[in-house]
Amino acid sequence: MNIMVIGDIVGKPGRNIVKKLLPKLQREYEISFTIANAENAAGGRGITKEVKEELLAAGIDVLTMGNHVWDNKSIFSFIDDEPRLIRPANYPGDCPGQGYHVYTAGFNKKIAVINASGRIYLSPLDCPFKTVSDILQDLRDKVDYTIVDFHAEATSEKLAFGYYFDGKVNAVLGTHTHIQTADERIMPEGTAYISDLGMTGPVYSILGMEKEAIIQKFLNGRPARFEVAGGPAQLQGVILSLDENSNKVLGIQRYSHVLDE
Repeated sequence: MNIMVIGDIVGKPGRNIVKKLLPKLQREYEISFTIANAENAAGGRGITKEVKEELLAAGIDVLTMGNHVWDNKSIFSFIDDEPRLIRPANYPGDCPGQGYHVYTAGFNKKIAVINASGRIYLSPLDCPFKTVSDILQDLRDKVDYTIVDFHAEATSEKLAFGYYFDGKVNAVLGTHTHIQTADERIMPEGTAYISDLGMTGPVYSILGMEKEAIIQKFLNGRPARFEVAGGPAQLQGVILSLDENSNKVLGIQRYSHVLDE
């Protein structure tokens, strides 16, 4: 069974390349299930109901989020009613939405997708290690595969999270930094890992945003309005191969493709 996981989708360019490439990729790589991070999918910050529907209609099965989950306030009107949209599970207290969900794909395989947020250089949420450990207790003997989108800034935190859950989940896949890393691997106890899936959005940009405003902010230190860049777009992520008998990971393949306008 093959699962594709797509890195942070940024704005309309990211959504457009998903719509253009994903059906072909699903056929070519025999993808049975597709996950994508969509916390930047609406204008570069957050998600709307319309954008959510657009991405699900494009063939994505699950949308994960991150620190920009609440940037579009309209999300409060639909997140509780959409099981295909999950936000970081370690938000404290009584929080709208859900941090994980179990889906069915392939030959009746149960797939748990968990979203968690790191705490280094991000908001001080509840401990992601403890939160995900508690979720795994709830999921014990109920699922065939478990995939974690760990939305975090620091590589050290991502690696620590990966090693901590090695052998306990099928994959720990980093998001948030928008720069695809070349450290995909199968960890010693069998968990697939990559520090960052990369970004699905404008190529000639700074993390998906127009370059000049960000460069000027570095030069003068003053606030600037960031806009999603134009030009050619890229789709980045990984393809996971899983054995349907043992439920173990067979491989993790990094994917990156640029599509000219």
